[in-house]
Amino acid sequence: MASYRGSFLSGRIGAALRLTLSVAVLALLWVWLDGATILRRLVAAQPGWVALAILGVQAQTIASAWRWRLTAEALGRPLRMGRAVREYYVAGLLNMTLPGGVAGDAARIARGRDADGWRAAAAPVVVERLAGQIAMWLLASLGLALSPLMLGAPVWVAVAGAVAAAGGAGGAVLGARRAGGGVRGLLHRAWVADGAWRAQVVLSPAIAASYVAVFILCARALGHELPLGAALTVVPLTLLAMTLPLSVGGWGLREGAAAALWPLAGLMAADGVAAAALYGLVCLAGALPGAMFLWSRPA
Repeated sequence: MASYRGSFLSGRIGAALRLTLSVAVLALLWVWLDGATILRRLVAAQPGWVALAILGVQAQTIASAWRWRLTAEALGRPLRMGRAVREYYVAGLLNMTLPGGVAGDAARIARGRDADGWRAAAAPVVVERLAGQIAMWLLASLGLALSPLMLGAPVWVAVAGAVAAAGGAGGAVLGARRAGGGVRGLLHRAWVADGAWRAQVVLSPAIAASYVAVFILCARALGHELPLGAALTVVPLTLLAMTLPLSVGGWGLREGAAAALWPLAGLMAADGVAAAALYGLVCLAGALPGAMFLWSRPA
């Protein structure tokens, strides 16, 4: 009982700290970059581009659900596409509204648990989420490696990107070798065996690119046409900030990263913050269908 109470309090404290961090960073940016002006830009966003961005969220949700379904089937847990889509909408809504950014994945596991236990339900979710994060990280590394050509960045930035890509690939291989046979087997079955690599090679980069595309549409809604260099460098890095489990729905971290990174591409920090904020709102709007399935029992 004491252990449960301690974990409960720890969870509440962690959630409060993440919420505090999000609010504090947003408040700092509001004061630093004239939040009233940014708010006016958001209100004046062009609805056509916003609608396209929301449609983009629907496409990436369906594609991500498809990747999850393929991963689950490769790991011996058949998953109907309709259910995968519904559960992914629920996960997206929870990830955007609850602290930590992983509540939706935990919900996918909890709602998919059956007689085989939580480990069997968790494996496809964890492996699918890992595939998405690796793809986004590789996209960001590629952008860094090409930044001297596209943005005139110093050569050391390209070297850093290449080292990050090589180090990450090497670390992944080394980690897979050192992992237990069960983990290696899961990754091999999900990503390699029986031609699974074909779908992974297409789906994961496409989904990562779709996140960038939605961000570009949000910037366009505010009247900013991002050059290719910015799209391949500062946008993936801005989005990666959301993966840190230190905020609520990525709020604050995403906007702070945009304020820090966009000037490196010759763009205004305030414009980056406005685009990042609109991206968060678009993702939340795109995930709202999850509310219809939140209280329903997975079929």
